[in-house]
Amino acid sequence: MGRPQRALKDRMERLEDLQIFVHTADNASLSAAARELDLTPAVASAALKRLETALDTRLLVRSTRSLRLTPEGERYLGFARQALAALAAGKASMAQGKNLIGGNLSLSIPSDLGRHVLMPWLDEFQNRHAQVRLQIRISDRLVDMFRETVDVVIRYGKPADSTLVALPLEVGNQRVLCGAPAYFSRHGKPVVPDDLLAHNCLCFMLGDTMYNDWRFGTGDTAQTISVKGDRISDDAELVHRWAVEGRGLAYKSKLDVLQDLRAGRLVGVLTDYATEPYPLYMLCPHRMMLSPTVNTLKAFLGEKIARLLSSV
Repeated sequence: MGRPQRALKDRMERLEDLQIFVHTADNASLSAAARELDLTPAVASAALKRLETALDTRLLVRSTRSLRLTPEGERYLGFARQALAALAAGKASMAQGKNLIGGNLSLSIPSDLGRHVLMPWLDEFQNRHAQVRLQIRISDRLVDMFRETVDVVIRYGKPADSTLVALPLEVGNQRVLCGAPAYFSRHGKPVVPDDLLAHNCLCFMLGDTMYNDWRFGTGDTAQTISVKGDRISDDAELVHRWAVEGRGLAYKSKLDVLQDLRAGRLVGVLTDYATEPYPLYMLCPHRMMLSPTVNTLKAFLGEKIARLLSSV
């Protein structure tokens, strides 16, 4: 047995030793305490001796016919009771907390979807569940959930890290090529993907990677167009804003621009071509972190997304 395992075992034994000591004091009998705890008298006696050795103090005076607490034992008994009561209260609190919707929840959400779609929904979620306290981080940067204090991450694309728990929010989401009516009135609309080479394309970058390879498919064939433009940003919301202002074409998540498409602020083009899938996931580092709050939030957002997609 390694040192950490031995240390854990020692801590467990000390907890058991406290229980045996308290039961022995309550019954004024070691054998009665052993029966209550389903232990042999020899095991109970060894536990008391171990506790006295750890404290370097005699707690009990024992003879063949009687058992009584020493003055030190009487003083220590109150602390032992408090320790066991605190541990029991902590355990009960943890059990109760597993069924409550509330507490602190740290979220990392993408910039565009976060500001324009998720934030109003998160406000509504907190109105429904007043005990939830949210810490919101808006960023398109990839988050290391094992190094940073983030409970839940909402991101596009299935994560490459298979150790994360990936809960699907909208697996059917895809990218959309779009631009503002003002842009098309000046430059016309592309009819085939190759036409994009003559258009100003607004590109998103993350770190040192620029996402300017835009894919389009028809039937069993697909082609990738390496686009260019006069504006690049690592903020997806800014790319969205440029598109609405008529500064170029954007290749965006449908969820990001759906409301603009319906309102006519943006117009989809090359709609006969299949675009890249862009599923949306809620990520957690471990299944044990799927608390009632996280599960309720996941269901709430899933319902909101479904309504958004189905509404006219």
